[in-house]
Amino acid sequence: MNAKTAARERFSASQDALIGLSHRIHGHPELGFEEEKSSEWLCEALDAVGFAVEKGVCDLPTAFRAKAGSGPLHIGICAEYDSLPGIGHACGHNIIAASAVGAAMAAAKVADEVGLTISVIGTPAEEVGNASGKILMLERGGFDGIHASMMVHPAPFDMVKAKIIAASMFEVCCTGKESHASAFPELGINAADALTIAQTALGLLRQHIRSTDRIHGIVTEGGVAPNVVPAHTRAKYIVRSETLEQLKELRPKVYRCFEAGGLATGAKVEITGGDKPYAEMLHDNDMAALYRANSEALGRNYPNMGEWETRPTGSTDMGNVSLAMPSIHPMIGINSLPAVNHQPEFTAHCVTADADKAVIDGALAMAWTCVDMATNAAVRERLMAAR
Repeated sequence: MNAKTAARERFSASQDALIGLSHRIHGHPELGFEEEKSSEWLCEALDAVGFAVEKGVCDLPTAFRAKAGSGPLHIGICAEYDSLPGIGHACGHNIIAASAVGAAMAAAKVADEVGLTISVIGTPAEEVGNASGKILMLERGGFDGIHASMMVHPAPFDMVKAKIIAASMFEVCCTGKESHASAFPELGINAADALTIAQTALGLLRQHIRSTDRIHGIVTEGGVAPNVVPAHTRAKYIVRSETLEQLKELRPKVYRCFEAGGLATGAKVEITGGDKPYAEMLHDNDMAALYRANSEALGRNYPNMGEWETRPTGSTDMGNVSLAMPSIHPMIGINSLPAVNHQPEFTAHCVTADADKAVIDGALAMAWTCVDMATNAAVRERLMAAR
């Protein structure tokens, strides 16, 4: 029996449990850095099949590392399990988490035979947009000793190398002065007007940025009553560019729009966050080719997607991992169209039969890719030399 067949045999006995794990996480959505149940369920599943589990690593209560095998090539499989406010698992992190566990379980079956060490890296708070789980774990040694990393992410369709761009999330706080809006308006400083001016300036700025840049946000606090001049307003914004270098050019221009609102109204403007941005994703070509071949062997197809293969998509802290080590982040289709990520309709699609198939296919394709990486001498030596 060859290594891939052995890995699949081990995996087949666990398929129902993995689908159950995906559905359980989906049914109990937890926000970033609050994923207590989800992280515990993942640790329990890995402990039950012999992984050495470390909880609360890197001073993050919901982060973990689970390790099996003792081979020289050390592969990290990243699990994400946080949800979005109000719409739950609308990015399918339940699928990501379950497929990571499944891939690790299957690869661990043959790890010593082919020369692998497999670690599942439990990375919280991917959706927070700044200073997220993977970024903090990279800084604090959570990826030390790992030669390469991977994960799969649900999407409407399969894509091996989506164009994932850099992003920075920050919060703006405007402070003015209350007054009676009718009797004594001249005594007030309108913090809501400061945000209005900033948003107008951002609209004008969009004429003079790259077509691949993105600026978007929400007002989270706009005042307390219509007859009181708003003294306290807040907003959360994300700016995105193709690369971290381009993001460095865009961010000061955006900040100046908010500063203009303060200057025009007299409100004090404070900007926090944005200091630990998400990086662009660098897909390792060898790893991506191996994953695609294994995914196609399972019956998944990769037709020409036209503009979807070149247009900027989302952002993820897996990009930061990819700058630190060879990595892949393929998209795995769940046949959700017209529903797309971050829509409530996509949330519902993440526990369908197509989503369950994505858990199984994604896990097995990653496990087989780990085997190929260990047994292909050229790939193995390059990956080990890179770290």
